Amino acid sequence: MSLTVRQIAEWVGGDIIGDADLVVQKARSLVDAEPGDFTFVTSERIAKHWAKSLASVAIVPFSFPEGSRTIIRVEDPLGAFVKVMQRIQGPRPDSTGIHSTAIVHPTAILGPGASIGAYSVVGEGTRIGANCRILISVVVGRFCTFGDDVTLHPHVVVYDDTIMGNRVMIHANSVIGADGFGYRTQQGKHMKIPQMGNVVIGDDVEIGACSTIDRGAIGSTRIGMGTKIDNHVMIGHNCQIGAHNIMAAQVGIAGSCKTGEYVVMGGQVGVADHLTIGTGAMLGAQSGHTADVEPGERMFGTPALPARDFLRCVTNWHKIPDMRREIANIKKHLDLEEKE
Repeated sequence: MSLTVRQIAEWVGGDIIGDADLVVQKARSLVDAEPGDFTFVTSERIAKHWAKSLASVAIVPFSFPEGSRTIIRVEDPLGAFVKVMQRIQGPRPDSTGIHSTAIVHPTAILGPGASIGAYSVVGEGTRIGANCRILISVVVGRFCTFGDDVTLHPHVVVYDDTIMGNRVMIHANSVIGADGFGYRTQQGKHMKIPQMGNVVIGDDVEIGACSTIDRGAIGSTRIGMGTKIDNHVMIGHNCQIGAHNIMAAQVGIAGSCKTGEYVVMGGQVGVADHLTIGTGAMLGAQSGHTADVEPGERMFGTPALPARDFLRCVTNWHKIPDMRREIANIKKHLDLEEKE
């Protein structure tokens, strides 16, 4: 697709420094861009990459210095770049209606513009909102309710009674509403506790590939509006996840945990059951949590510590061998026996 710098600037409300009539073809990253491409620079700190990039045009912050190449200055370069990408991509030309190989129960209700892909199944009493896209080989159980503009990618499985809001997107092979991991040991055997609840997902939630969210044992497992969940994330039964949380890959949250709003969890974070993570808390990658986290706290390590304590520990870890040798020398000097 051919665009002029002037067109791009008009879309994003930017100021042009350089050739407004320059024609570009593709949007690429700073590293991958070639002549005739446009890219973006988020800060002056990475301006060195722009100097090495082959891109013809860059969308940059207002503070970015002028040079010999064309730039478009905006307040938010990444946001502007995304806006241009969306304009280029345009709406997807997916067909509506039910594919001939799909199985939709006679009592299911589909909203206008909804589509059910090949080999997908929609169960009894389920209500699918307007413009929903159920792609290939998806299974939606009984008595589910979807809002509008929901997208389920191939091989997603949604168990009975699940409720989703508007604009939810779930990527391939994720499972929503499977039984929670609940057992009670009786007479030497692990007896299954019935999982009778459901999953409720708020508006504008996105769930990555191969993630799982278990149904509540009693009541609902809830995912708050605007929350973004990466690939391979596990959320246990009866969790109450707040609005606008971010969870990176391989996060594991045990049952009955509660998070506030805008909680961020790095990759491979582990959270033990029945904990509360306060609003705005940040849990660093691979940290393990066995206690509640206060709002706004930054936690690292296993067992997790507040950032200030963790950094002090890290600073001293490499000193431990020398400290042991010094202690041994002191004991030798004082003629004290080394005790294991």
